[in-house]
Amino acid sequence: MATPFGSKRIVVGAHYGMRDWLSQRATATLMALFTVVLLVQLLLPGPLGYDRWAGIFAAQWMKVLTFVVIVSLAWHAWVGMRDIWMDYVKPVGVRLTLQVATLVWLVGCAGWAVQVLWRL
Repeated sequence: MATPFGSKRIVVGAHYGMRDWLSQRATATLMALFTVVLLVQLLLPGPLGYDRWAGIFAAQWMKVLTFVVIVSLAWHAWVGMRDIWMDYVKPVGVRLTLQVATLVWLVGCAGWAVQVLWRL
């Protein structure tokens, strides 16, 4: 027999938290590995100048890895900021405006970073 109290609320978005949590961990791990690769390159002997930086990023594998890290960083930031906006900003219009502004900012930053990367 059904109880006459309580709501029959359908929770929308159930289990999305696990996907976001995993994507945050995966992108953070990728960025940490990239940092280690970059530090190893920088700790090699020799003068540190523009030529050395350009040499590090001249290899195609390093450009591809850096591109993947730029996309990962943008995705990592998006998931974090989206969760902040969803948790702490209750008016829907304000939250939507902040989410759109965040997306525009992140896409712009990622595009600028890729442009800088491919100029090297």
